[in-house]
Amino acid sequence: MCEMVPPPSKGWFVANKARSFLCVSISGESPLVGRRVVLGVGAGVAAGLALPGVAAADRGRVGFALDAVTLDGGEQVVSVTLDTSRFGPIDPASLTTGTFGVHATATSPIDTGGQAVGYDLDRPVTAARLDRHGRIVLSLLSGEGRPGAGTLGYLGSRGRNVQLDLVYTITQNAPVLLRRGRPVTFAGFEQGRLVNPEVDAFGYHVSGSGMKYRLYSPARHGRRPLVVWLHGGGEGASLPDGYYDNETTLRANRGALGFATPRAQRVFGGAHVVAPQSTSAWMQDGPGFAPLIHEIIREVVRRRSVDTGRVYVVGCSNGGYMSLKMTTVYPTAFAASVPICGVVEGNPPRVPDAELAAISTPTWLVASRDDTTVNPQANTVHAHDLVPGAQLSLYDHVVWDGYQFPGHWSWIYVARNDPSVGGTHIWQWMAHQRR
Repeated sequence: MCEMVPPPSKGWFVANKARSFLCVSISGESPLVGRRVVLGVGAGVAAGLALPGVAAADRGRVGFALDAVTLDGGEQVVSVTLDTSRFGPIDPASLTTGTFGVHATATSPIDTGGQAVGYDLDRPVTAARLDRHGRIVLSLLSGEGRPGAGTLGYLGSRGRNVQLDLVYTITQNAPVLLRRGRPVTFAGFEQGRLVNPEVDAFGYHVSGSGMKYRLYSPARHGRRPLVVWLHGGGEGASLPDGYYDNETTLRANRGALGFATPRAQRVFGGAHVVAPQSTSAWMQDGPGFAPLIHEIIREVVRRRSVDTGRVYVVGCSNGGYMSLKMTTVYPTAFAASVPICGVVEGNPPRVPDAELAAISTPTWLVASRDDTTVNPQANTVHAHDLVPGAQLSLYDHVVWDGYQFPGHWSWIYVARNDPSVGGTHIWQWMAHQRR
């Protein structure tokens, strides 16, 4: 469990439940000890205090945003943007990686049952620059496998990802220079929202039956195809906590986001992308969840201009199972199905052999041989052998951009349009299927 109070050298913060935080760093003694803050002695300046001989920027605090990107291994905060534009043009030469310090504290929004989830550490600043709006951007050390950068925590005992409560503390270690030569320190720093343009492009919705979902719609007019992304078990609701966020489906991996990229949109000629979120896990009640997913599809068709002959279902792990199950319950609803590392075995089988053999939807299955979570031979290969005309991409490992992921994460390949058969990649294959 992470400590909510940063070390004394890291300044102080006040947090609230709405994930909007006041984060400042203070130099020197203060009479605020004993109030609902923790005060420390820092090297920087804030709250109206200034270094000797330096003018204080007393026109209010500086707001900052957390800039996030969903990597293949999950969402990370890759930079912070300080909204300093109102203080006038800043000399970029006065910005170095040591001008500001960044500290991050992340805690779980629900009870972890004693499991250590989150972190409390300094985020190294790798670059400092001005953007085109005159705001200061601090790039942070990040990348696949980088500890302390992620926005999600995985509760192994629950089998769920949760969006962590993030508190970032900014410390100003040296003044910045305005272009007219005046050195300036800032009065304080106030944390704003988490910004992830790809995730933010998906709107928030709730179906008539109460199932949450996110929806991306293209700018192009006319009837467009619809891609239905069904998440893995880690992105469903956490019970009995009632944690049901409509967030982790887009932040845990690039599964849904991949189909909303400009590249995918060109392939599909513009496509709607919908990502329902299970109220538990799809495999807990596949036949029961099928009509709830179908209801969301009908809602999107009713509210958006959708080509009903080009509706595609794609899912990973729990969602891989569910994408197969959807084509057994609704045999004429989908133009194509892409089950990724899905489960069919069980006692009784989750998808019986007779159901697999009766699937008429064009199907392309994907898995990796080193998957230790879902046996690829007993599940993906077995399904491929029974589904009429099914195609199969079976990888040895899951490696992207030189980084090796767990073998279960073969959805990364689909999100990157890597699987191919006979020179045709999976997105192009999907786009050409019609019901």
